[in-house]
Amino acid sequence: MQIQVEKLVYGGDGLARAEGEVMLMPFVLPGELVEVEREPKRSGIARGRVRQVLRESPDRVAPPCPYFTRCGGCHYQHASYAAQLAAKRSILAETLARTGHIEALPEIEVTSGEPWAYRNRIQLHFENGKLGYREMRSRKLQAIEKCPISSPKLNECIGALNRMVRERRWPDFLQTAEFFTNETDVQMNVLETGRPLAQRFFDWCAVEIPGLATGVIEYDGYRVGYGSFFQVNRFLADPLVRAVIGDARGESALDLYSGVGFFSIPLARVFDRVTAVESGVGAARDLEFNAKRAGVSIDAHSENVDLFLRSLSRAPDLVIADPPRTGLGKQVVRHLAELKPREIVVVSCDPATLARDAQGLLAAGYSLDRLTLIDLFPQTYHIETIAKFTSSRTS
Repeated sequence: MQIQVEKLVYGGDGLARAEGEVMLMPFVLPGELVEVEREPKRSGIARGRVRQVLRESPDRVAPPCPYFTRCGGCHYQHASYAAQLAAKRSILAETLARTGHIEALPEIEVTSGEPWAYRNRIQLHFENGKLGYREMRSRKLQAIEKCPISSPKLNECIGALNRMVRERRWPDFLQTAEFFTNETDVQMNVLETGRPLAQRFFDWCAVEIPGLATGVIEYDGYRVGYGSFFQVNRFLADPLVRAVIGDARGESALDLYSGVGFFSIPLARVFDRVTAVESGVGAARDLEFNAKRAGVSIDAHSENVDLFLRSLSRAPDLVIADPPRTGLGKQVVRHLAELKPREIVVVSCDPATLARDAQGLLAAGYSLDRLTLIDLFPQTYHIETIAKFTSSRTS
């Protein structure tokens, strides 16, 4: 079957129409003519496997990674970086308009950085003397020797671990581990294992992986402990802070889902009072440590955001919220609408949940004044968005 690709959609697939229905397929670009083999329908969605690209897009490039199309980590290596950014911008606008029913969107600004070797954190899976990532839409292991979107230090780790997994003393019950680096030190977090690992294993890792740490790690002045969240793009941390805080100043600011203080600490330098809310106990401890070392005062709460907002009676001047992929949710949006802070800045990693949350805030009398797509995840379909809402009503 020959069909023409219309556009890219969120999730990394291209969309085409065939025999009266929508069909999705990976690794294509808008305008391309492709020969497709139908796959069995799953969940009512028609999918196709591309057998041949008959007419290529001028935006198509040769992917540099030998595992691309098999490894599930990347989706856009076949597209020029300019085309990736254009596609993400279009997907974001369409999702906000269609899902959020937002008719008048502000111009979407785009902030980007180096599109390769940017990741400072990865998860590796181990099976049968091999290590790697999961294949696309599969639990099967794709063994790797290197990863072009990971930092040099993480690729050094991958090389060392590939030597280690081939040795007899490697624990074959270790299933998944996470590695986080500041390009000098490496934090290793064991995520899945069949049984506890002996200390001699970590001693061996410390010999083979220079700078290995199993506890906290220092990253650009922040202490990041085991399990604490930190931004994964090593090139865009400072631009992200500038895009979120901008020239905001005032008496009070509230940082929701604050993590280790990535936004709280710079906020405390320009606001008289800053309150930070983080439900993760370890991250909350890191935040308090980081604030004290930075010499700033932050009222930190280790608490669920929803519960905290229920007890808050006075609106801050500014609210910054960096929620998980599920977004703010109806309860948090309702609490914010009742508090009515002058400005709310949402840092979103999912356009659909952002559209839902935006719809709620707009209905509560806010206007959407600024949208910034900050490309924290080049070569992938993931979209990070900074959305600034301003109250059009006074309390």
